[in-house]
Amino acid sequence: MNKKLLAVAVAGVFAAPAAFAQSSVTISGLFKGGYENLSYGNYNRAVGNKSQNGVVDDSSRIIFNVKEDLGGGMAAIGQIDMRFAPDVGSLSTSGNTFMGLTSTQWGTLTFGRRDLHYFNRESNLTDKASLRADSISLLAYSGTAAGNTAIANATRTQNVVHYLSPNWSGFTFILAYSSSPSAQDTDIASGVSRGSAWNFNPNFQAANWQVGYSYWDSKPDAASNSIATGKQRSDRLYGSYVFPFGLKLGLAYDRSRIKASLAGTELSKRDVWSLPIHYTWGNHGVYFHYDWAGNDKATANVDDKATMWAIAYAYDLSKRTSVALTYSQINNHSGATYNFFTSTSLGLGNSANLAGEDPKMFGVTMRHAF
Repeated sequence: MNKKLLAVAVAGVFAAPAAFAQSSVTISGLFKGGYENLSYGNYNRAVGNKSQNGVVDDSSRIIFNVKEDLGGGMAAIGQIDMRFAPDVGSLSTSGNTFMGLTSTQWGTLTFGRRDLHYFNRESNLTDKASLRADSISLLAYSGTAAGNTAIANATRTQNVVHYLSPNWSGFTFILAYSSSPSAQDTDIASGVSRGSAWNFNPNFQAANWQVGYSYWDSKPDAASNSIATGKQRSDRLYGSYVFPFGLKLGLAYDRSRIKASLAGTELSKRDVWSLPIHYTWGNHGVYFHYDWAGNDKATANVDDKATMWAIAYAYDLSKRTSVALTYSQINNHSGATYNFFTSTSLGLGNSANLAGEDPKMFGVTMRHAF
């Protein structure tokens, strides 16, 4: 009897590799960060330093992808996107993390945490240069004196059912739903409204140009009349053209509105335009974007216009490693509070600037992909 059990155990050991071989696991990611200086024009504070220097992270990550072929063009997939910060040594699973099914015929359906809406901007500057200088700083925020409020979280959306269509001769679309876009679902016995979010994002991409549209509509679980927890509606148009000699011209337009969840009053309605340009030759790349946020139509008698510009030079040391220099500044009018992207989560520790202050940054960035 013991010999039979031993034979079964040995057979199981040899059979295990064959079973595991049905799923493939790939590991990828990047190290990205550097050293930056942050300073302020029109500094409105009675005390405190108006500049600082420091080591920063630029959303470094390690990604695990799992795929099992199910036959007939279908596969089971999963992804764990772990973000780590070399400057402070933190580690979290805050990236795009999901599981689902993909089919060559029917598209891809996943459940988890995904980037939605906010990232469609056409600028490539932050691929290799500082993340703080991203045009998202204006495009994905409502920068009024009432609060620099993120549109579509300006990061991953939680609790997402995400569908990506097949590629039909360059045309694709994303349709996504979140049962609670900012936090864990708390509907039962909570006594507050049910949260939800929708995103629809059709896109057409040809060999050297693309055009797309993204629609975002959300409401929070916890209803209130603050701008930070208001109902959001945002529409984004974007497109770009790449010339044969390495020049790319882009354009993005965003209109976002926020209403008080309980009272229904309009708290913010503003338009933002972004003009990104980049030129690459050999191992070199020059990147630039100019962005303009119009006056918020919901804030009467307040001048909350703003402009931003950023320029970067990147040099590729290899196919995977690059270094870059970046300069950027935001010019806030007297009622505007726009700030650099990721200043709170990944920047130099300045979570918010006062109305009318003008943040400026200079940085050296290194990126290594693996």
